[in-house]
Amino acid sequence: MNIRFKNARILTMVEGQEIFEGELWVEGSRITYVGSAMSDEELSKMGKSFDRTIDCDENLLMPGFKDAHTHSGMTLMRTYADNLPLQEWLETKIFPLEAKMTPDDCALLTKLAILEYLTSGITAIMDMYLAPEAIATACEECGMRVVQVSGINKFGPSLEVFEERYLKLNGKHPLSSYMMGFHAEYTCDRELLEKLSDLAHKYKAPMFTHNSETAREVAECKERYGMTPTVFLDSLGMFDYGGGGYHCCHMSDDDFKVFKKRSLTAVTNPGSNTKLASGIASVKRFLDEGINVAIGTDGPSSNNCLDMFREMFLVTGLAKLKENDATAVSAADVLKMATVGGSKAMGLDDSDVLAEGKEADIIMIDLNQPNMQPINNIADNIVYSGSKQNVKMTMIAGSILYEDGKFDIGITPAEIYKGAKSIQTRLF
Repeated sequence: MNIRFKNARILTMVEGQEIFEGELWVEGSRITYVGSAMSDEELSKMGKSFDRTIDCDENLLMPGFKDAHTHSGMTLMRTYADNLPLQEWLETKIFPLEAKMTPDDCALLTKLAILEYLTSGITAIMDMYLAPEAIATACEECGMRVVQVSGINKFGPSLEVFEERYLKLNGKHPLSSYMMGFHAEYTCDRELLEKLSDLAHKYKAPMFTHNSETAREVAECKERYGMTPTVFLDSLGMFDYGGGGYHCCHMSDDDFKVFKKRSLTAVTNPGSNTKLASGIASVKRFLDEGINVAIGTDGPSSNNCLDMFREMFLVTGLAKLKENDATAVSAADVLKMATVGGSKAMGLDDSDVLAEGKEADIIMIDLNQPNMQPINNIADNIVYSGSKQNVKMTMIAGSILYEDGKFDIGITPAEIYKGAKSIQTRLF
């Protein structure tokens, strides 16, 4: 479908470009024009016609948010195992329940998460969970852009399956890709980690993992290897082709040197880290050192919601507390993390900004809501006072999947809720 968005404020996220008033065209899955407003007469002379024209009523168009770390299928465990520290939560509650889940369960529960992503203006997710083939299919059916990351650990899958998925799930669908990764240093033995590093070198591939999420994780790694997780993994050559870490709350000076040297991304997850009392990432230092930062929600059991607005506020709010500096980590910094930073981490360079030729992954922010008025600074409003109520529309690859409270993903919310309830009844 070809769509013209007119009478819009536009935040392209192109470096150095301010918000301006104009219009944007989408033809197929791509953006074909971003610029000043055109009259109907000008369009007629150009021979341009559209299937639909949307009057944005001076609301804001901007790139969709990129959720750079999540576990979508954990919608099943929302409020199931609250108020526990991370490793007790994982080992006594989450892992035993996950062992009972089927691929079909993961697919349906991912669709439940997709509803929530869309209401939050999230147009791409970096998902680490069970049954990646089923998750890829679920995302493709709903029109969700997904970059999956392997969560291999000492319990499985095999290295052969790991490699097979890497080869099979890349290029399977325009909306879906697959990256190398593993759950964490503390759930993998050294032999497995060394073999994973060999595969990263074989394919010259970046590698992602949970990294330095808790003080206990770092202390136990030092006991095992005499090094922090970051330094130890780098000593194995794990990051020779880039990648990154999720959480990164307890980082040493040497860890920062590794991240900078290897051009790694730090994916901060402030909601989850706050709820699990894991720690606060040094976001300001990452930025000061020129290290790419992205934002993730983590899973809907440890967070418990998939809300990029809450994450953005927590990123800047916690940074200000940590640094004891109200100027630390501005709203503009946070918006860049939530869009361009996430795109860089996920290898989605084609949908990072609004520009001609880019993928049409676009959201519309309703500025005609009380929490956005008066309009003094739109970027600040989005980060400091914005919420899901401000998401009027979410478009991925030129298809409007969510608009004014209604979904178009090939399945109704009622069907998804019924399926999730059935899974809950069976497994609990």
